Formats: sequence, structure tokens, C-alpha cells
Amino acid sequence: MRPLQKLLFWCMLLAGLTGLFYLADQAPARATADANTPVRLLTEEGVTVTTMAEYLPFAVAAEMPVSFGQEALKAQAVAARTFVLACRRHPDADVCTDSGCCIAFLDEPGLRERWGDDLARNLQAVRAAAEATDGEYLTYGGQAIQAAFHAGSVGATEDSGAIWSPTPYLVSVESPENGENAPELITSAAFSPAELAAALDLTPTGDPAGWLGPAVPDEAGRVREMSVLGRTFSGSQLRSLLSLRSTAFTASWDGEAFVFHVAGYGHGVGMSQTGARLYAAQGMGYRDILAHYYPGTELVTVR
Repeated sequence: MRPLQKLLFWCMLLAGLTGLFYLADQAPARATADANTPVRLLTEEGVTVTTMAEYLPFAVAAEMPVSFGQEALKAQAVAARTFVLACRRHPDADVCTDSGCCIAFLDEPGLRERWGDDLARNLQAVRAAAEATDGEYLTYGGQAIQAAFHAGSVGATEDSGAIWSPTPYLVSVESPENGENAPELITSAAFSPAELAAALDLTPTGDPAGWLGPAVPDEAGRVREMSVLGRTFSGSQLRSLLSLRSTAFTASWDGEAFVFHVAGYGHGVGMSQTGARLYAAQGMGYRDILAHYYPGTELVTVR
């Protein structure tokens, strides 16, 4: 395995283990969850103390397109607020700005670069979503939940037990995305035999037509494991090593290259942001969206 691939693999493995331990060690809900709740934000410059009202709109804006609509933005605001309340990943901060660890965050200059002349209007939309849900967060058994979310699933979300530790409210549920209403979630990647062998640190041998073993699906229909040249890889390992968008993929040899057809984007656990957009477009409110993607949880309000 090449040095960069080793680094990426171990980073993904560490992130998975962090998620596992984090899910097993949820924090009790705080006494407050409203706009004035202090938030210790870890940035590249260090820890900044702000408030939920000041933090949340910029986190929602970084994580979800404003075009997804108010009900989807409200669902994202509640999920992000809940995540902050439950987070225990940093000893001196509540949450960081790295989406691979916590939640993405863009300050006003970053949003100005993204939105240009639409900055004021779009900021008003995300602030309205945060204000409309002020003090609301999700609990299970009296604790703020690990409100995991991802860009999109096709057909169904992933069960947390497939990649982290089993969690009763992070189970596989139906999601409305498909190739027609969310074509951006359907991608493919092709690898020559030499490229595939190098990416997986394998020695090429024999006819490439016989390299791939059958994919073993998990309960959500994603790839639990698959063998390549006799070595078994988990779906998560293949996603990481081959830079695939998700573990919902099929793989085949077309005579010249190995082609991976991928559905979805992200780890697949918890709320699908694209699914939230589609449900909102169908008239579903944010409370029902949250109840669907986090079954068995309770939406509470503390002000």
C-alpha cells in the first residue's frame, strides 16, 4: 500500500472507531438548548466561544443547500443543534468545523464566496430555520442523541451497526431518493487492473475476470464485504481505498476495466439530507422528517 493510501485508510479507520466509541458514550442533554446556549467552537485558529444563535445558521448553511427548502433546513437545524448538545469529541470544545469529525461550518466571508449577491437572502433563510426551531433537539432515553446525517441514500439508509455500534434510533429506514429524483447521487468509477491492484495493495495475478468475488450485502442492501483477488475487504474499506461515494455499489469487469456503480453519498446513517429535501417537497414537515429518520426519538424543547 502506498504511503498516501495508508494514511487515508488509517484516517478512515480512526474516524470509524471514533464514531463507534462516541455512539456508545452519549452525553446527557444540557439544561438549555436555546439561542443563548454557549457553544465552544474549535477552528483552525483555536477555540472560540459563541452562542447557538450565532453558530447554528452558519453550520446549517455549510451542511445543506438553501434550495432544499425551509422544512428540510429546519430538520437540519434540529439535527445540528442536537449534535452539538451531545458531542464529546473534543476536551476543550463542543464541536469543530471539520465535517469529517463533527459538522461543517462556513463563516460569513466563506458564505459570501459561495453565495455572492445572494448572501443576505440566503442567510435570512437559514437564520429563520434556526429561529423557528429554537430550543428543539432530539432525545432518546432522556439523552441528546447522536444525530448523524449524510448527503443522500438511494432507497434506504444504513443501519449504524453495519459501520459503528448498533444504536436503536439509527437503523435502516426507507428513503425516497432514486435515479430520477436525485440523479446526482448516481455515480460510477472505473479502474484498470493495475489501478485496482495498486489501490488495494494487491499483486495482480491471473485473468481479471476472476478477480472479484460476490458482494455480501448487509441488511440495508449495501456491501458488507467483498473479496478481490482472494482477499476480503469490508464495504467501508473499499469505499475508502477506492474513493467511492458510498458502500451502496455494484462492481463488475467489462473486459477492459473494473466498473463500480455507486448509489448515494456518505456513510448513510441517520437523516438523508436529500431525502429530507424530497420529503419536504412532498409536504412533509420537519418534525415528521426527523421522526422518520430517527425512529423512537422524542423532539423536546428547552428554552
